[in-house]
Amino acid sequence: MIVLGYRFKPKLWAVIVTIAFVIMFLELGKWQLSRADEKNEQFDQLEKLSKEPIVTIPGSLIKLDDYQYREVEVKGAYQPEYTIYLDNKTHNGKAGYHVLTPIKIYNSSLNVVINRGWVATGADRSILPEVPIIHGEILVTGLVTSPDIKTLELSDHAFTGAVWDNYNLQRYQEATGLDLQPIMVLQKDRIEDGLIREWDRPESGAAKNLGYAFQWFSLAVTAIIIFLVLNVKRTDKRTNSKS
Repeated sequence: MIVLGYRFKPKLWAVIVTIAFVIMFLELGKWQLSRADEKNEQFDQLEKLSKEPIVTIPGSLIKLDDYQYREVEVKGAYQPEYTIYLDNKTHNGKAGYHVLTPIKIYNSSLNVVINRGWVATGADRSILPEVPIIHGEILVTGLVTSPDIKTLELSDHAFTGAVWDNYNLQRYQEATGLDLQPIMVLQKDRIEDGLIREWDRPESGAAKNLGYAFQWFSLAVTAIIIFLVLNVKRTDKRTNSKS
């Protein structure tokens, strides 16, 4: 095909490859936009729920959707023997753990897992950092979040011992034999226990997702431009005149 002195005659494989890459880049961009929308929705919901009064987690089974992002309080007693350390957590560039300990709800057989905060790993990772053991009845306040936390899972060994790569509610129940509420509470109490509780708000990262989306869409446009540059050529006028 010749238009205004330019010839466009791409090879079939070049068309197929370009279309495949453009579709892939567009889908990745759309996925990043959906992630940004999800985080913005979470923030709007959190803003709404944060203005509501603190509610007490009952001794009967609840649903995550009824409590997620709400400020709650849990009354009961810690069970430190079931404490686990969630690995691959950083704070100000330092490696560390999130310390998870269940609380047995007062006058109930159910437990609530409390994310008590961040602690540094220390120089020797074979020695776990010491965290305060709190005995007796306590009242913990915090923010309800999803009970499943995932990072990179290399094998099933991620769920053995005191250090876990991921937290999974069902596997934790199987490992401990505890009956758990289907939530996790990010502790917000200001107590001197050496643990750092600076939780990321759900909206953090939305702008980053938008930036990633722009990059993917830009790559789609770039792929089209490269395709055109490589396949659109100016015709030889001298050849055309002789013919």
